[in-house]
Amino acid sequence: MAKKFRTIEISNPAFAPENLKYVTVKSSHLKGRGDCTFFIPPRINRITGNVPVVILLHGVYGSHWAWTYNINVHKIALTLIEKKKIGPMVLVMPSDGLMGDGSGYFKHHERDYEKWIVGDVIQMIDEVLPHSGKKLNLFIGGLSMGGYGALRLMAKFPSLFSGASGLSSITRLKDFLPFLSREEQRYFRKEFEAEELIGYLRKNRKRLPPFRFDCGRDDKLFKANVKLHRQLEKEGIPHVFEERAGDHSNVYWNKNISRTLIYFDALAKGKAQ
Repeated sequence: MAKKFRTIEISNPAFAPENLKYVTVKSSHLKGRGDCTFFIPPRINRITGNVPVVILLHGVYGSHWAWTYNINVHKIALTLIEKKKIGPMVLVMPSDGLMGDGSGYFKHHERDYEKWIVGDVIQMIDEVLPHSGKKLNLFIGGLSMGGYGALRLMAKFPSLFSGASGLSSITRLKDFLPFLSREEQRYFRKEFEAEELIGYLRKNRKRLPPFRFDCGRDDKLFKANVKLHRQLEKEGIPHVFEERAGDHSNVYWNKNISRTLIYFDALAKGKAQ
C-alpha cells in the first residue's frame, strides 16, 4: 500500500484517555502538520461497511480537541451506544488547519483547508483504523463555522457523504465576518464572495445526501438559519430543520449533539429520509 503521509504520529493507547486517539500528520495541503482526535468505541478495531464514520468540524477559535473537552461528545456518543440508542460509530475530529481565527474550511492560496478535510482527513482514517475495503459510510457535521463547513463540503462533494448536519451553523459568509479580526474580515470579503452555501446546495440539488440543521432561538444566527430553511423549502430541496431552545454556546452543543448522532445512525441503518 502506498504511503499516504510523509510522517504520522499516533498516540500510545496506554497513555491516551479511554476510547480517544490523537493523530498528527504532515499534510501537503496544509504545507505543514495537522491534528485530529478520534473517538473509537470499545471493541471496534476495524471499520466494516455498517459502522458509520462521522467527521465533526469545530468552530472559530477552536481546534481538534474542542469537541471532546468543551462539548464532551465522546462520552455522549459512548452513553448513546451503551444505551443502544445508536450503534457503534467512529468520530473523527480534525483541526481546521489553525489559520487565524478560523480557516472557514476554504482554500487559502497555497494552503488548502478544504482538501485537508475531504482529502487528508479521509485518508487518515485508513491509517488509524483499517476497514473492510468497501467505501466508508461517511457523514459530516459541525458547529458554527464548522456547521458552515460541513454543509458546504457536503453540498460541494455530495458523493463523499451519506449525510450531513449543522448545529448553530453560519449559513452566509457575512455572518462569519464578525467572528474575525478586521484584517481577516477584509481578506474573507475579497476572497470568498462566491463561496455561499446556498449556491452549492442549488448547484448539486439532485445529488445531495440527506441533511439536517438546527439552531437555538436565542442564537444570533437563528434568523439566518430560518432564512436558509425557507429558501430550501421554496426551492424544493429536501432537508430537516429544527428550532431548539438555547443560544450560541457549548451548553447548547453539548445538549443537542446527540440529535445529530442519532440522525446519522438512523441514516446508516436506512431508517431516516
